[in-house]
Amino acid sequence: MLDEPVEFLVGGGDLFEVIETTLQGHEAGATLNLHIEPEQGFGEFNDQLIFLERRELFSPELEEGMTFEGSALPAGCTPDMPQDVLYTVTDIYPEHVVLDGNHPLAGIALHLTLQVRGVREATEEEIGCGSAGTGFFKITPIHSLAPGSDLLQ
Repeated sequence: MLDEPVEFLVGGGDLFEVIETTLQGHEAGATLNLHIEPEQGFGEFNDQLIFLERRELFSPELEEGMTFEGSALPAGCTPDMPQDVLYTVTDIYPEHVVLDGNHPLAGIALHLTLQVRGVREATEEEIGCGSAGTGFFKITPIHSLAPGSDLLQ
């Protein structure tokens, strides 16, 4: 459960489309239960985004749970790793490191209870930015995996 309400811009990309669609037409006080399959949320788990990299390429201070942008990985990592992915260090072994480019919720169905706290018109700034600035499920398509890929991160 979130402590604070999440504001979002309808059509702005702050939320998954299925959440926006579900919320349409509801007024303050409405409570909705929503089931989101992986393909509507953070995508299916993709084993092609798991990489074993040499331990020596990384700092001695490396810890499980650290994240790296694909474009900021150390020189010497697998050259065809997608650059527009956020990688999480999932395991550290003496000789190698496991990097996972999947979203932590990839492959998992989500069950949400949504309560509409209020509805208001968007400001001009929000419309111009395409966001209310506090969307909980901010999504960015990963385009470099394959032409036409719609995997979400």
